Parts: sequence; C-alpha cells; structure tokens
Amino acid sequence: MKTYNKALHTAFIAALSLSLVGCASSSASASTAAASSSAVPAAEDFASQLVKANTITVAISPDYPPFESYATDGSLQGFDVDMGNELAQYFGEGYTVEFVSMSFDTIITAVQSGQADLGISGFTYDPDRQVAFSDPYLSSAQVVLVQKDSGISALSDLDGKSIAAQAGSTGESAAETLENSTYTGVTDAQVMIEALKTGAYDGIVLDQAVAQNYVSANADLVILEEPLLVEETCIIAKEGNDALMNKVNEALASYMATDAYTANKTKWELN
Repeated sequence: MKTYNKALHTAFIAALSLSLVGCASSSASASTAAASSSAVPAAEDFASQLVKANTITVAISPDYPPFESYATDGSLQGFDVDMGNELAQYFGEGYTVEFVSMSFDTIITAVQSGQADLGISGFTYDPDRQVAFSDPYLSSAQVVLVQKDSGISALSDLDGKSIAAQAGSTGESAAETLENSTYTGVTDAQVMIEALKTGAYDGIVLDQAVAQNYVSANADLVILEEPLLVEETCIIAKEGNDALMNKVNEALASYMATDAYTANKTKWELN
C-alpha cells in the first residue's frame, strides 16, 4: 500500500532548495534523503500493530453456534474458531491465535481500544460500527425465529408483536425496522432462545445459520421464510490498522482457496 510520507517529502523539499542555491551537490541530497527514509518507522509492518508479539488476539462471543460456542468440555468450538486457528499459519511461522471470550456488544470496544487485534464473531458490515472490515468470508442473512404454533408465518404478522435481537448486532438494526412492534435488545443469544420458548417474545432476530442451528435442536421453533436483511460476514480490526487488515485479507484469500475452508463450512453446515 502506498502512503504519503511526510518525512521523505520534507527531505525532498530541503534537498531541492539547497540545490537551487548551490549549497549542496545532487549526491549529498541523495544521501540526506536516504538517511531520512531509514529513520521512518515501518508503518506497513502488521506485526507492530499486534497487541502481543507473534500472537493474534481475537475477541469472540461464544453464544452463537455454529460460528462460536462452548463445547461440553468447556473449550471453544465453531466455524469462526476453526477458521481463526487456520488463518494463523498465513501470518508467518511462529504466529498463534489467542481467543478472548466476551459478550458480543463489547467486542467492538475491545478492538477499538486495543485490547484485541481482531473481532471474529459473525460480524457483518455496518458503517456505524467505526471499525475496519475485512473482505467477506461467508454470505449471511438476518431472519426471524418464532414458535411453530404462534400463528406467525410472515413478516407482516409481526405487527404489534414483541421482538428481540442481540444487542450490538446488525439484527438489532433490522429488528428496529419492523413497524408497530416492540423491540428489546438482549446480550446473550441463548437467553433470547429460552425467552422465545417461554413466550416472553413473539419473535427473535438471528443470523440465518445460527437460527437454523437452534431450529435443529428445537422442533417447536421455525424460521420465517423472508429474511429481514441479506448481508456478508467479515472480520473486524481497529480503524487505522491497515497493515494488519491487509494481512488478514491475504490470509483469508489463501484460506478460502483451500479444501480446509470448504471442509469447515461442511462441518458446521454452512454450505
């Protein structure tokens, strides 16, 4: 990536001025420019933008299967977890991934404040989030999940109903577009599911793959056919960490060209 380098620009102007008044030779000007260039920090070095040396610190919210959740033994599992571990090899020899679990609505703050290098937790593009977004790695949609016997079969049936979505998600913004419905933001997706099953909400908004995962485990739940929002899933980083995001995009491109990427989607039923 080409960037404007103030130090080099200043050195060039100084050298030009000296040559015009005959106070320096062209060879001296070249030496001055070279010295200035060597003093400029390597702004495009992604390693300098990491929280920890040789470690890619990833913030993740493990309440969103099949993207991320806790296994019965307490370990992290899911498509994003497997992908994150795979991406490490494309950063260079000796790099590892360290996942940091937190609620979804705090991940952006953690990335913005430098507590985490990346956020990998089913993020979809939203310009209001004030973070850098990677190239997409999955197609997605926000859908509404309801009880099978609720009498709700279309988005139009949600008029006057109570709706919940995960706080800080694009599903939250999508839910707010439903006219005449009562909206509630909930931190934990699993809490929303239990509340839906008890009738606390008439419908909840989730990522399509996540909703399908919950339907597979709960025969009394169904997904409305019409999506609220069609979108794509990305990795997020702090704004200004361009070298790191360039490296992420390179790693994603390499990973998505492999059989491991296809196998990961098949494993977590994201095909």
